[in-house]
Amino acid sequence: MKQADRFILLSFDVEEFDLPLEYGENISAEEQLMVGNKGTEIIASILEQHQINSTLFTTANYAIHFPQQIRSLAKQHEIASHAFYHSSFQDEDLLSSRLKLEEISGTKVSGLRMPRMRKVDMEEVKKAGYAYDSSINPTFLPGRYNNLHLPRILYKDQDVFRLPTSVTPHLRIPLFWLAFKNLPYGIFKQLAIQTLKNDGYLCLYFHPWEFVDLNQYKLPGYTKKLCGMALQKRLHQLIADLKIEAEFATVIDFVNTKAGL
Repeated sequence: MKQADRFILLSFDVEEFDLPLEYGENISAEEQLMVGNKGTEIIASILEQHQINSTLFTTANYAIHFPQQIRSLAKQHEIASHAFYHSSFQDEDLLSSRLKLEEISGTKVSGLRMPRMRKVDMEEVKKAGYAYDSSINPTFLPGRYNNLHLPRILYKDQDVFRLPTSVTPHLRIPLFWLAFKNLPYGIFKQLAIQTLKNDGYLCLYFHPWEFVDLNQYKLPGYTKKLCGMALQKRLHQLIADLKIEAEFATVIDFVNTKAGL
C-alpha cells in the first residue's frame, strides 16, 4: 500500500555520452551530444507517460547545446547541476555551471551531482551556492570508490545536505544503473522496496543514453546488457511498480521537506 510519507527520488544524469572514451573508443563530441540528446527525448516521453516528476542532473555543456529542451523539461522537472563538462572539472565549474543552468532553464538550481560520483570539496560546493549534493554512492565499487565509511542516508556536511544514492540497509548493495540492468528484475525490485520501507525514500539514478541502442559501441557487456527498447520496458515496469509504494518527488522538494522548509 502506498504511503504518503515515502518518496521515490528518480534522477537522470543528462550528459554527453563519453563512456566509450573510457574504453579506448573515440567518438566525436557531436556524437556524444547526439546520443545524450536522443536518450533524453526517450526519458522525457517515459516520464510524461507516467506523469511523474524527476531530477535531471545536467551538464552545462549539454544545456548550452539543447537549451529549448532543457527549458521545456524545467517546467515539469528539477534541473540540477552535473558540473560544466562530463569529462573534465575544475572548482570554478561548480559556480559557472549553476549560473549557466539557471540562465538556460529559467529556474533556480539547488543541487549538484558530480560526474562519475567523483569526490568534491564541500566547502567549494557551499561557496558555489548549492543546497544539496548527491555525489555519493555509499558502497564499495572496485576501481571506482570505497564509501563504506560514509552515511547511507541523508545527512549534512558544511551546512550542505548530502543525499547518497540508495544502497540496501545491511550489505549496502548499490541500487544504481548497473544493478538495474544486470540483476534479475524481480530481485532489483525486491531490494528497492525493502530499502524504501527501511529508509522512507529511494534515491535512484540512471543516464538517458542507457535507453538508446548501444550495441554498436565497444563497451563491456555489463554496461549494455540491457539497453534501448528492452531497458525502456524495464523502466516502465519499475515506475509502475514503485507508484504503488510511494510518491515520486524531486530531490529538492524532498530535501526541503526534511529541512522543514
